[in-house]
Amino acid sequence: MSHTVRDPILPRIDGPGDLQGLSREELEALAGEVRQFILEKLSPVGGHLASSLGVVELTVALHAVFRSPEDRIIWDVGHQAYPHKILTGRRDRFATIRQKDGLSGFPKRSESPHDAFGTGHSSTSISAGLGMATARDLLGAERRVVAVIGDGSMTAGLAFEGLNHAGALDRGLVVVLNDNEMSISPNVGALSSYLSRILTGNLYSRFRRDVEEILKAIPSVGGTMAKLAKRVEEHIKGFFSPGMLFEELGFTYVGPIDGHNLGHLVTAFQNVRKFDKPVLVHVVTQKGRGFTPAEESPAAYHGVGPFDLCNGVCSVAGSLVPSYTRVFSDTLVELAEADARIVAITAAMPEGTGLDRFRERFPERFFDVGIAEQHAVTFAAGMATEGLVPVVAVYSTFLQRAYDQVVHDVALQGLPVVFALDRAGLVGADGPTHHGSFDISLLRHVPDLILLAPADENELRHALATAVSLGRPVAVRYPRGCGTGCSLEGPPEQLPLGKGRLVCGSAENPGVLVLTCGTVLEAALEAVRQVSEKGVQAAVFDVRYVKPLDSEAILSLAGRASGVVTVEENALAGGFGSAVLELLAESGGGCPPIRRVGLPDRFVEHGTQGELRSALGLDAPGIREAILAMDAKARG
Repeated sequence: MSHTVRDPILPRIDGPGDLQGLSREELEALAGEVRQFILEKLSPVGGHLASSLGVVELTVALHAVFRSPEDRIIWDVGHQAYPHKILTGRRDRFATIRQKDGLSGFPKRSESPHDAFGTGHSSTSISAGLGMATARDLLGAERRVVAVIGDGSMTAGLAFEGLNHAGALDRGLVVVLNDNEMSISPNVGALSSYLSRILTGNLYSRFRRDVEEILKAIPSVGGTMAKLAKRVEEHIKGFFSPGMLFEELGFTYVGPIDGHNLGHLVTAFQNVRKFDKPVLVHVVTQKGRGFTPAEESPAAYHGVGPFDLCNGVCSVAGSLVPSYTRVFSDTLVELAEADARIVAITAAMPEGTGLDRFRERFPERFFDVGIAEQHAVTFAAGMATEGLVPVVAVYSTFLQRAYDQVVHDVALQGLPVVFALDRAGLVGADGPTHHGSFDISLLRHVPDLILLAPADENELRHALATAVSLGRPVAVRYPRGCGTGCSLEGPPEQLPLGKGRLVCGSAENPGVLVLTCGTVLEAALEAVRQVSEKGVQAAVFDVRYVKPLDSEAILSLAGRASGVVTVEENALAGGFGSAVLELLAESGGGCPPIRRVGLPDRFVEHGTQGELRSALGLDAPGIREAILAMDAKARG
């Protein structure tokens, strides 16, 4: 039965192979249906909207030309892969995206064979793609490899390391540079797009090859003439396109191409698919394409909650309780008002880390280095050598990318760099690539580095004031989301170094001692209240400092306790509970029974923060059960 373009096309797409026979008109219609499908399915649940709307035509063109999963398509970062998921057999489950037991918000190898490489952090696609292309050649396979990377991700050193190596190896690899910052004027865009299609076509390629061979055959001047012809070609291309950098790195540059013109995209991809060397296709797209609110404010619709499909207004009212990120932001501005040495550094996340307010107040003291965490840390270290107090605000999961710089460039030299670790602990829907699961384990063994874990937003203010005053390397970890609603008392003040606080219970007769690290304190206090109703005695001690631990207080309390429960929102392996075990084991005074509550030795999947804490025993009921189990064990 034949179909007209007016028939819905998306319901017929069960995999990318179904795109192969579609006409250009049908592909255009399919792109419109995919865009509308994304809007309809995300409006009730939210997600990464603007980036995904911006690559609809690009995704349709890629799957119309390349043969996934045999051809490998790698999405850098992956938050823009929603159209890819829809076209690769996951349309019926798309409404579950980023929800517990639903689709991941990022490419995930275990989810689909079409997800060639798991992503979530930026700038990995070129290196991974080059690895796949090299393996293909060594194994004698015929597949194509395509790495799709955004212009923001190209600021990371890893991307250029991959480009440099790819040019040197000279293997067949297609890199698609998705540029959503640059605009194309109609005249230049049309000319550039036409030139790019000519440069990748068979006629031009054959002409260039034939001319070079003819000139080489001339004995006396062949080499010189061939070089001259190549130089002329480079100057012509350089005059029309911004691709000389990539040409120098060994890539054939194609572009810029209008990323919303399916005809031009398909033609270019059909041509470069035949290349057996590195080629970079420069595609210009618009974030939020097709949804006016997202087009006008792409940053606001990068990761959006539920929204009204008609006007884009978010349907979830904001909390009256400030987020930890906002408290950090306000406190840092307040501290910087009084201390001109404080500077702030972010790696392409000014809004996410709350440094946008610092940027507005102190533009000359604010530095966004792009997606370059390693550079951010060493840049901060250089500033610190000259007497400044740099505050590097970074998501916990992204600090992992700069671990060597933290150790070698900051801690080893004892430089006063402050690391503000946002999103420490469970982040929720973004899942295992974004959970801040490892920062305590990574940092607590670094010599001379102070590690603070404030229990609420007021403690965060004091922890930050302490960090900027110590003159040493300091990390302060705090979670995503709203605070407890506690009052913010007076100006931020310095906390006693390495000292915790007994929040509830008896120091002389603590019963079960609950040692808390960070914002798990509130749940622990509720758990103690519940067990007290059952006649179980317990005390809660907030350590404040993971390093240095308040050894004296912990040993004194543990020596009188019937058992100890440690609670942290970090991996148990090498985390806060491990530090307590080490302390008690080395004290030589005999250890009471100990139970550790924290993140297990596996990658935690996505879900809401509440769902995940409940499943892992990190909410009040879970901590209550740990206390009761420890009390029962003590009673024999």
